[in-house]
Formats: sequence, structure tokens, C-alpha cells
Amino acid sequence: MKISAPEPEAESDPILPMINVVFLLLIFFMLAGALHRIEAFDVEPPVSESELPEVDQDSVVLVSADGRLAFGDDELDELDLQLKVLDLLAAQPEAKIRLKADGQVDARRVIEVMELLSSVGVDEVLMLTLEPER
Repeated sequence: MKISAPEPEAESDPILPMINVVFLLLIFFMLAGALHRIEAFDVEPPVSESELPEVDQDSVVLVSADGRLAFGDDELDELDLQLKVLDLLAAQPEAKIRLKADGQVDARRVIEVMELLSSVGVDEVLMLTLEPER
């Protein structure tokens, strides 16, 4: 009687599960990760020595180099900006409004925007700046 040795099963490639895991991680990080928030337009704030904590991006008023305004992700005119800020203050009375103005914008325009905010009840405006290069 002749007993034959069992035939070896076809081995799957041992690297295949690792490739699957790598692709799943790639997809996860592509969907879940955001490098930075996209704003309505590019603003390059001036440089400052002060150090403030990270800010809530939902209460940031943007002023572009040519004087355009945005609040959050929406580009607005002056009246719409006042209405949006009023809505925010009605929902969150303790909300702090931050002003992120381009370093090249005329200072008079920044003062105009601060006066607009003051006219709707904003008591304090925090000016956002960049840290100096060391």
C-alpha cells in the first residue's frame, strides 16, 4: 500500500494583507484629514510679537488687501457682515470676534471694519497676526 504525501496548499502572498492595510490607512487619512481651513480669499496678516492661543475660525472677519470682507467661509458686503455678526452674537453672546486683515490693507479700512463691528455691539475685537520668523 502506497501512501502519498498530502499536496501542499497554494500559499497566498504574505505581503497582500499588508498592502490592503496600507491602502485602507491611505483612504482613511485622505477622507479624515484636513491640512488647513480654506478661507474665502488669501489674507497675509502682519507680523507681531504677541502670543495668543489658537482661535475658533467661525468668528473670524477677513479683510483682503483690496478691502473685501468675509466672515467664516463667505465673502460679504458690509451690511451682510453686520447681520452675520449680529446672528452670531445672538446665538453666542460670549463669542469673541477676531479680525484677520491682510498686512497690505490700508489702516483706514481696518478701522472702518472695527467701527462696523462696534456698531452691532462687538465690545472687543482681537487682531490676528503672524508670529515673527526667528
